Amino acid sequence: MGAPPGYRPSAWVHLLHQLPRADFQLRPVPSGFAPQEQEYQQALLLVAALAGLGLGLSLIFIAVYLIRFCCCRPPEAPGTKSPPPGGGCVTWSCIAALLVGCAGIGIGFYGNSETSDGVSQLSSALLHANHTLSAIDHLVLEMVERLGEAVRTELTTLEEVLTQRTELVAATRGARRQAEAVAQQLQGLAFWRDVPLSPLQVAEDVSFVEEYRWLAYILLLLLELLVCLFTLLGLAKQSKWLVVVMTVMSLLVLILSWGSMGLEAATAVGLSDFCSSPDTYVLNLTQEETGLGSDILSYYFLCNQAVSNPFQQRLTLSQRALANIHSQLQGLEREAVPQFPSAQKPLLSLEETMNVTEGNFHQLVALLHCRGLHKDYGAALRGLCEDALEGLLFLLLFSLLSAGALATALCSLPRAWALFPPSDDYDDTDDDDPFNPQQESKRFVQWQSSI
Repeated sequence: MGAPPGYRPSAWVHLLHQLPRADFQLRPVPSGFAPQEQEYQQALLLVAALAGLGLGLSLIFIAVYLIRFCCCRPPEAPGTKSPPPGGGCVTWSCIAALLVGCAGIGIGFYGNSETSDGVSQLSSALLHANHTLSAIDHLVLEMVERLGEAVRTELTTLEEVLTQRTELVAATRGARRQAEAVAQQLQGLAFWRDVPLSPLQVAEDVSFVEEYRWLAYILLLLLELLVCLFTLLGLAKQSKWLVVVMTVMSLLVLILSWGSMGLEAATAVGLSDFCSSPDTYVLNLTQEETGLGSDILSYYFLCNQAVSNPFQQRLTLSQRALANIHSQLQGLEREAVPQFPSAQKPLLSLEETMNVTEGNFHQLVALLHCRGLHKDYGAALRGLCEDALEGLLFLLLFSLLSAGALATALCSLPRAWALFPPSDDYDDTDDDDPFNPQQESKRFVQWQSSI
C-alpha cells in the first residue's frame, strides 16, 4: 500500500508502536490497531491504569513521609526558637519544585496548541474532501438535468421541425439516444450521493470534541499555574493559611495530573498503532460505514499505478458520446438550417447546452481523479499522526513534570510551614498603628495609672 503524499510515520510512531502490550491477564497483545477487539481495549486500559498505579504510589509515599514528619520529630528543648537545621534547604527545594512545575505548564501550553493544530488540520482536510464530493454530486446532477432538458425540449422540437426529412430525423434521434446514454453513464459517477457517512458531520464531531478537550486542558493548566504562584506567594509572605489552602489544591491538581497522564499515554499508544499502518484500517472502516466497493476506496486511499480508475470506462463512454452528439449537431446545422430555418434556434440552444456540459465534464474528470481526495487523506494523516501526536507527547511530559513537582511540594510544604514564625491575628499589624488593639490596651492602662 502506498503512503499518502508527504506522510511518513515518524520516529515517535515507530517507538511507541514497538512498546509491548498486554491484556488484563498479562497476555501479550499484538500492536496492530484494533479498537473493536476486547484484548486491545484492555491493553490500552492497562496503559492508562499505570498512571493510576503511579498516583497510588505517590499518595502512599506522601502519606508515609508526612506521618513520619509529624509523628517522628525529635522533641524541641523548651525555649528553643532557632529553626531546625536544613530548614532553608526544605524551602528552596519546594520553590525549585514549583518552578519546575511552572516550566511544565509552559510545555503543556505548547503541547495543547500542537494537539489543537493537528486536529484542526484533520477537520480542514475532512471539510475539503466533503467539498470535493459535494462538487462531484452537483456537477453530475447539473449535467444530467441539462441533458434531460435538452432531450425533452430542443431535440423534440427538432424532430417535429425535420419531419419531412427522414435521414435528419434519424440523426436527431441518434443524438437523443446518445444524450440519454450519457445521462445514464453520468449518474453512476456520483458515488457518494446516497452514502450515510458525511465527512462534514465527522469534521463537526471532531471539532466539537476538540473544543472541549482544549478548554479542559486550558483550565487545568491555569489551575496549576495559580496553585504554583499562590504557593510561592505563601512561602514568600510566610502565610500559613495560604500555604494550607494551596496544599489542599496541590493534592487536587496532583490527582488531575496523574489522570490526564493516563489518558494521554493510552491515546498516544493507540494513535501510534493507527499511524504505523493507517491505510488498511481506514479502508475497511470506510467500506463498512459507506457500503462502497473496495475498488473505489482503494483507488482514492492508495492512488497508485497498481489501482486503476474504477470510473474510467464510464468516463470514456461519456466522452465519446458527447463527441458524437457534437458532430451530429454540426451535421444537422449544415444540412437542416438551409432548408428549415426554424431549426436554427433549437440547434443553437443545443450547442450551448453541449458546450456547458463538456466544460462541466472536464471539471468532473479532474475532480474524480484520485489526486485531490488522496491529498486530503494525506493532510488528515499528517495532522493526526504528526502534530496531534507530538502535542500529546508534550502534554504527557507536562503531566509527568507536574506530578513530580506537586509531589515534591506536598512533601516540602508542611516542613516549610513548620518553619514559619508563630503568629496570631495581629502579628502583621504595625506596633505604631494607633488602631492596633495592643497599643490601645497599653494606652488604656497608662491612662488608668495616671488617674
